[in-house]
Amino acid sequence: MEVEEIMEQNVGSADRILRVLLGLALLPMLLWVEGPLGWLGLIGLVPLGTAIVGWCPLYRLFGASTCSRRQEA
Repeated sequence: MEVEEIMEQNVGSADRILRVLLGLALLPMLLWVEGPLGWLGLIGLVPLGTAIVGWCPLYRLFGASTCSRRQEA
């Protein structure tokens, strides 16, 4: 199996937008929430990263995709 097949985009446009919004909503917890729960804001990096790359490892694991497939000629 080639790397291109493994890292094939599986996150669609609407999904990416939701991931960015979720990531941006979680990151401020680093500053606003005191104590150990504040570090949960780092979880916001996960949806931001998957939105930027367009690939989600959990989607790959379960064979899911929100990305519309292009017809190849």
